[in-house]
Amino acid sequence: MASEASSPRRVPLLRLRVRTWIEPVVASAHVASSLYDAGLLLVVKASYPPGGSSNHSATPSPRDAAEDQQQRAISNFYVVYNLVVGLTPLLPAYGLGWLSDRYHRKIPIAVSLLGTLLSCLVLLLKVLLGWPTEVLFGAAAVHGLCGGFSAFWSGVMALGSLGSSEGGRSLRLIIIDLILGLSGFCGSMVSGHLFGPMGRHSWQGLVLAACSAGCAALALIYSLLVLKVPEAVAKTRKALPAMAVLSGVVGTYRSLDPDQPEQKSVTSHTLSSGKAEPPKTIIVLLFLGAIMYDLAVRGTVDVVPLFVLKEPLGWNQVQLGYGMASGYAVFITSFLGVLVFSRCFRDTTMIMIGMVSFGSGALLLAFVKETYMFYIARAVMLFAIIPITTIRSAMSKLIKDSSYGKVFVILQLSLAVTGVVTSTVFNEIYQFTLEKFTGTCFVLSSLISFLSIIPIGIVACKQA
Repeated sequence: MASEASSPRRVPLLRLRVRTWIEPVVASAHVASSLYDAGLLLVVKASYPPGGSSNHSATPSPRDAAEDQQQRAISNFYVVYNLVVGLTPLLPAYGLGWLSDRYHRKIPIAVSLLGTLLSCLVLLLKVLLGWPTEVLFGAAAVHGLCGGFSAFWSGVMALGSLGSSEGGRSLRLIIIDLILGLSGFCGSMVSGHLFGPMGRHSWQGLVLAACSAGCAALALIYSLLVLKVPEAVAKTRKALPAMAVLSGVVGTYRSLDPDQPEQKSVTSHTLSSGKAEPPKTIIVLLFLGAIMYDLAVRGTVDVVPLFVLKEPLGWNQVQLGYGMASGYAVFITSFLGVLVFSRCFRDTTMIMIGMVSFGSGALLLAFVKETYMFYIARAVMLFAIIPITTIRSAMSKLIKDSSYGKVFVILQLSLAVTGVVTSTVFNEIYQFTLEKFTGTCFVLSSLISFLSIIPIGIVACKQA
């Protein structure tokens, strides 16, 4: 009889717990972003045909000269585009982080998703109406003024941290990264097929842009109407079962036992809220390690799309989509790495493993001449996502939960500023070394990745 009485009650409680999961928002939003990124690159490439904008003197290889000219045009576009994307979110994202801590955790997520939707619509209208390529800078500005990825991801990390215990937080956050990677993988895999064959049709990319806008709209609607913020404290015994507690077991979510004494939950929260002031040196070193590593990653990520479009690889749009998908596959292997390593290694050890993995892969990437070599280099980067996610987890264990929004957005903005500087510098280096050694940027990224191990090693020594 007791089980029959409680059975109807479990259904609404399960629905309530499901509504606190941030994964559907992350998945839909990042499918939209991956489609948008692929569409943006392909639309820009179509706008700058090889050798179509200026005359150049005869050379031993006119095809290579025209290709280099196109590469420089696309690179110059992305220098400006990445500056706009990186700089415009700085103040809005911090303001949204402050509003998140003070008023509602969903504010940065919803506002940034609105910006994503608007930027996708601009790309759609550019393809549909034949607007000039420069209008895409406006799309980047709109996205940035709504907080950009910095506001969105800091909001996601805050919700993920609130809904997890300290012991299972590294795994919890890497699960969210796994969803991000899987959605990006799926979006990238289909992007080349949705764009269609490269041709002279003025509407090429229309389906891709429309799908991107549709996924962004779905994510925004879900975040506004369905998503619920997980409760951090059970205020009454009656409300206790509704608390969603994300367990350390992969892929499982469970509620607190309804028969559990209320005091246990309240005590747990009190301990979490009453954390001692963390050593500032450790926080600074974690920030430094994250910034240096992100500099290395961005230096590679910003150059790879141009690198694979150029000979000797010379990929088409379908191969480009598959190549971008291979980058997202790293999220899956990183998740599996955390699943295994977290059982026997500390956070700092996992971070250093990821840094070595990426640095080694970037070094191999510098000498890629064939497509299969590219995928080998990508395979070596199998743990590349672990460092930043684990650094966030380590920091969340040192600060009060009431400061998650502010601290995470400061970290994300620091990474955004790093990304702006890195994008500009590495694009200029790439153009300068285009006719000499195109792998120069990858060698630099590898060196910086190995250097970023130093501050994390110091943290490991201090915590030992």
